[in-house]
Amino acid sequence: MQSIFSEYFLPVTLAIITLGMGLSLTDSDFRNIFVHPRAVITGLCCQMILLPVIAWLIAHSIHIDPFFKVGLMIIAACPGGATSNLVTYLLRGNVALSISMTALNSIITLVTIPLVIHLSLELFLHEDTAIRLNVGETVLKVFLITLVPAFVGTRIRKNYAAFAIWLERPLRIVLPLLLLVVYAGVIFIDQGTGAAIRSDFIKIFPYTLLLNILAMVSGFLVARIIRLRVVNQFTISIEVGLQNSALAIFVAATLLKSNDMALVPVVYGSFSFFSTLLFGWSVKKLGWVPKFTGKGA
Repeated sequence: MQSIFSEYFLPVTLAIITLGMGLSLTDSDFRNIFVHPRAVITGLCCQMILLPVIAWLIAHSIHIDPFFKVGLMIIAACPGGATSNLVTYLLRGNVALSISMTALNSIITLVTIPLVIHLSLELFLHEDTAIRLNVGETVLKVFLITLVPAFVGTRIRKNYAAFAIWLERPLRIVLPLLLLVVYAGVIFIDQGTGAAIRSDFIKIFPYTLLLNILAMVSGFLVARIIRLRVVNQFTISIEVGLQNSALAIFVAATLLKSNDMALVPVVYGSFSFFSTLLFGWSVKKLGWVPKFTGKGA
């Protein structure tokens, strides 16, 4: 039986989310990358190198279904998204940095997602697995689902700025709700509601939570060691810690045709928004994050 939510609703929802992200981008946001590149480079290195390493260490150290291990790696391979931008905005982080990292990372992951998944399939499922990833198809579909809608959003923002700004506020409410509906559909319709699925949820949850926490803490510490502005340390921790679980579900369920792999980002997506928001709030409560003023790394 075809997975309706994974096959149809998820790609459409993902496109809407990236379109919404594009509505908040301006040309000046991209200029920030070249004017103050140190924070962006640090964040991207954490996402591209540190995060997959953390995911691999977790997957290598635990004893669960190999398909779930690949699911952890898929999450780590995906970029941040509109949700991380939203958390940064709510907690008064450096939104321009968050958006710039998301945009650049979305381009880079066109190459890194197929690479990480190929390595993960070889490491955890070995050569006898029936699952194979078509790299060309993956690159094309990720491009069409992420970058095209985001680019359309930026053009709408440039040519119809008032309309884009007017849409930003309702989209901050609508986009998380859309994700919630799709997650519910994947869980209760595509995945089923049997005892085995609930058992898998309980089994997967600690490891996805560990990935989320270690990613946030590691991103924060690396940025702190490099002595970036404190608000940028905080922003990088959010961007590294909160990955695009909707894209991960799409890759696992639609491209790899594996509901077992898709279950991992489903579990991750069910709590990561709230855990990241709580982490950021806690950091601010401790007084580590002053109000952001001015520019710089």
